[in-house]
Amino acid sequence: MTNMKGCNEMSETQKLPLRKDVPADLTWDLTTIYQSDDQFEKDFVSVEKTLPSLKKLSGTLTQGAAALLTATETMLTAARKLEKVYVYAQLKNDQDTSEDGYQAMYAKAQALAAQFGAATAWFDPELLKLNDKQMTSYYEAQPKLRDYKRLYDQTFAKRAHILSNEVEEVLAGADDIFSSGEKTFGVLDNTDLSFPTVTDENGHQVQLSQGVYGILLESTNRDVRRQAFQKLYEVYSQFQHTLAATLTTNVKNHNFKANVRQYHSALEAALSSTEIPVKVYDNLISEVNKHLDLLHRYVALRKRILGLDELHMYDLYTPLIGEKSPKYTFDESKKVALDALQVMGPQYVNHVKEEFNNRWIDVVENRYKRSGGYSSGTYDTNPFILLNWKDNLDNLYTLIHETGHSMHSYYASHNQPYQYGDYSIFVAEIASTTNENILTDYLLDKFKDDDKMKRYILNYYLDGFKGTVFRQTQFAEFEQYIHEQDAKGQPLTANFLDNYYRQLNQKYYGESVISDKEIGLEWSRIPHFYYNFYVYQYATGFAAASTLADNIVNGDAEHVEKYLNYLKSGSSDTPINVMKKAGVDMTQPEYLEKAFRIFEERLDEFEKLF
Repeated sequence: MTNMKGCNEMSETQKLPLRKDVPADLTWDLTTIYQSDDQFEKDFVSVEKTLPSLKKLSGTLTQGAAALLTATETMLTAARKLEKVYVYAQLKNDQDTSEDGYQAMYAKAQALAAQFGAATAWFDPELLKLNDKQMTSYYEAQPKLRDYKRLYDQTFAKRAHILSNEVEEVLAGADDIFSSGEKTFGVLDNTDLSFPTVTDENGHQVQLSQGVYGILLESTNRDVRRQAFQKLYEVYSQFQHTLAATLTTNVKNHNFKANVRQYHSALEAALSSTEIPVKVYDNLISEVNKHLDLLHRYVALRKRILGLDELHMYDLYTPLIGEKSPKYTFDESKKVALDALQVMGPQYVNHVKEEFNNRWIDVVENRYKRSGGYSSGTYDTNPFILLNWKDNLDNLYTLIHETGHSMHSYYASHNQPYQYGDYSIFVAEIASTTNENILTDYLLDKFKDDDKMKRYILNYYLDGFKGTVFRQTQFAEFEQYIHEQDAKGQPLTANFLDNYYRQLNQKYYGESVISDKEIGLEWSRIPHFYYNFYVYQYATGFAAASTLADNIVNGDAEHVEKYLNYLKSGSSDTPINVMKKAGVDMTQPEYLEKAFRIFEERLDEFEKLF
């Protein structure tokens, strides 16, 4: 169960400590999972040994209620142990990716997970052979089966879209062919594209890459930004027809499968797999479109603050605040996080203290440690956090964000049985970004008389909203459009995609920014367009979190109680019903309207400071 929040900072590897030289109190304590690697090995072998018996259960589900119960519990017991094995290997590998022993351990765990998948692949197709009448009699004969009813119901919901065994086998066998567009894009984008060098603000020649590009766009030197922007898109321009072909292949794959499985659209097929109604997606796009004037205002303000006659797309990421980030050490950040989260009540705060005081966090960067930050754990482990600490505001936000994920995992696993102790991606980002929004509220109140700090915090919030709500919805709108156009028989040529994307970009950012011709090519470099209607969840999550944080900070204790009930729910209900428990109906537009009201209030406040 892993939640990741990327980070694009470059680090100077040669100055970093080796893993063995990092003080123990700044590392996570993985002995709480296994006292030694020998214990890991013991569990690994134990899971391996259950695989033949899992395969042997194939063909038994129609033999009665007791057989279904045995198969379900045998499978879940093995899955539970496998997750523990997998998480231990993953975390050990991530703390120092140069260590051969842990590379091998992680590869072994990944292979075991694949073998487990193969050994249990028969379960869902066989379960679908049981009709409603049989299931009713099974529940009566074995009341314990009711503990797994929601698990079964999730499979039964797909019944109308499951095809004959022969067709299912053909589709499964063609999976590699179906994913060829995504794989080709990945190889081309990550390996084969060759980027030129550009000059940074210190006059140094640096090799352009996706990560370096993100850093150069934040440069305060406009020539550096322009050069990075133009040089990057020169490369994509040379391959635009190939990239249009890989994207087309991917879109056709989604449309073909949706059609064969008798869904109305690829969007419906993708969302039904996570139990999300299509109107959640449609509401997001229509509400964001209704509020684009707010993004236009923010972009116009950016132009005024930067003092530019012409604002270009490469001017949208440079900081508006000249000063360096306020400094926050790790110890100071823990204190700020605990103070900010007081609104969640003493129980929540005590669990956060447990995280801070018991080495659940791997804090500092060391040589060969995995970059970025994430929360990862499973039902029988602590919800650990990986960080690569830098003393700045961004890392304070990362700490409280990942703590939101870890508290979600803690509450779910301590209040649900194993089978419902996890949660879907749709609800995951809400817990982490609610914490971020609570922190923003806390800092704005704390520094209400300090204009310099207020400017910094408001800029951080507004940029976050722009990047998460507006930008991800722009992506979601593009994704929906290209699937619909392909379904109508429209060829998705590079020119067609360029023209539409540029128009869409102009609609989103408004008249204050020049929609440079290069931005029409942005579709060609976004890996998320291969993820099958995934990005919208960032936008719905951030908007729901804005609303929930406002309820918690400005409401009564009942809002906190509702919120904790959502954290405790795990996957015991559909994501939509779980969020209703928290106080947000995500099938209705109100939560989005409230999020935009908060954005507008903060934009008003920010404008007054200039």
